Amino acid sequence: MKRNNNEEKLLTAAQKPSKIAKKLHSFYKGKVEVVPKCQVKSLNDFSIWYSPGVAAVCMDIYKNQELVYEYTNKGNSVAIVSDGSRVLGLGDIGAKASMPVMEGKALLYKYLGGIDAYPICLGTKDEKEIIQTVKILQPSFGGINLEDISQPKCFSVLNTLRKECSIPVWHDDQQGTALVTLAGFINALKVVNKKACDIKIAMIGAGAANVCIARLLILYGVNPKNIVMVDVKGILHKGRFDLKACYEQWALALDTNAYDIRGGIKEAMTNADAVIALSSPGPGVIKKEYVSLMAKNPIVFACANPVPEIWPWQAKEAGAVVVVTGRSDFPNQVNNSLGFPGVFRGVLDVMAVTITDTMCIMAAKELASCVPDNKIKPGKILPTMDEWEIFPKVAAAIGVEAVKEKVASKKLSYDKLYETAKKIIGRSRHITETMMKKGYIQSAKYRI
Repeated sequence: MKRNNNEEKLLTAAQKPSKIAKKLHSFYKGKVEVVPKCQVKSLNDFSIWYSPGVAAVCMDIYKNQELVYEYTNKGNSVAIVSDGSRVLGLGDIGAKASMPVMEGKALLYKYLGGIDAYPICLGTKDEKEIIQTVKILQPSFGGINLEDISQPKCFSVLNTLRKECSIPVWHDDQQGTALVTLAGFINALKVVNKKACDIKIAMIGAGAANVCIARLLILYGVNPKNIVMVDVKGILHKGRFDLKACYEQWALALDTNAYDIRGGIKEAMTNADAVIALSSPGPGVIKKEYVSLMAKNPIVFACANPVPEIWPWQAKEAGAVVVVTGRSDFPNQVNNSLGFPGVFRGVLDVMAVTITDTMCIMAAKELASCVPDNKIKPGKILPTMDEWEIFPKVAAAIGVEAVKEKVASKKLSYDKLYETAKKIIGRSRHITETMMKKGYIQSAKYRI
C-alpha cells in the first residue's frame, strides 16, 4: 500500500508543473525577449548604432568577414531549430506547438550559459528544406541547436549539416543526451568498481538518444560486442534487415550483440552490468525481475519522462546499486541542461567550426569530474543545475579540446576560457536577478 501511495504522490507531482505552466506562460506571454546591450543616453546615439555611423562597420566586415564576430552579436547567438515533429513525449505536434519548448531552451541558454538563443520553428518537415534553411541562416548565428526532430531524418540532418556548415551544429536529443549520460555513467562505474571495457550493457530504446549514446560509449572504451540494444520489435542483431532503412541503427545491429542474443528487454538485461533506457514512459517497461537477472551490483539508467521505465525504489529492491532517472525529484537526474549551456559557451568562445564526438567525450569527462571521487556515492553521481560553476568548467574543457583538434579559430587556455565563461554567465544571472528585484520581470503568484 505504501508503494501505491508513493506512486500516486509522484504522479500528482509530475502533473503539477503542467497545470501551473499554463497560467505562467499566459502571464508572461513567453519566456524570452530582446533587450539592448549598448548604452542609449540620447537619440543622437542612434547615429552611431544605426545610420550613418553603422555604414563604416558594415564596410569593414565586407572587407574582412571575420570582423562580424568583432562588431556584432553573431558570436554569442545560437538558433534553436525545430520542425516540431518529435516534441518531448508528445510526438508530431507541429512548429507552433513546439514554440514553448524552444523558448524554454533559449531561457536555459541565457541563464546557464550567457548565450542569446532564438527559437526558429520551421513550417516544414521536409529533410532537404530543413538542411537548406539552416545553411542559409549561418551568417546570423554562431551555432545551431537542432531540437525535437523525428528519426530517422534527425540523423541525416545532423550528419549533413556537420559536414557542410562552417559553424557548429548540434542535435541536443543526440549529442546532449549522450554527453550527460556518459558523464553519469563514468561516475556510476566508479561506484560499482567496474571498467568500461569489461561491462555488458543493455540499451532499451534505439532512438536518436540511445544511438548517439552507444556511439560515445564505444568511443569512450565500451566494447561494442557487449552492447545489446532493444527497439519496439526486439533485440537488434544481424538478421534485423528491417533496420537497413536507417544507417545508424543498421550499423549498430551489425557491430553490437556479438553473441547473437535474441528476444526482448528481459533477454537483453540478463547478466548485463548496466541498463540504459530511453524508451517509453513507465512504470513497468522494465520489470523488477529483469533487474534481478542482471550481473552483480547493476547500474540502472531509467530515463523516460515523465515516468521512468521502472520506479527507482523498485530497481533498488531488485538489487540495483546506482539508479538514474530523468526526473528532478529523484537523485541522479540526467538532464541535457547540464551539458549544452557549457558546451556552446566553450565552442562560441573559441569560434569552433564543429562539435566532434571526441569534444563531447572531453566535456563528459569534465562534467563527471565536477563530482570529486571522494564525494561520489550511489545517490550522487552528477552535479545539479544549481551548481552553476560546472558550466564554465565544461566550457573551458570543450574549448581546449576544440583548439587541440584544430577546429577552433581562437587559441585560448583552459584558465582563460574558464574565467571568460564565468564572467559572461555570472553577468547573465545577475541581470536576471536584478530585473526580478527591480520589478522589470514581474512576480507571479503561481509557484511550484
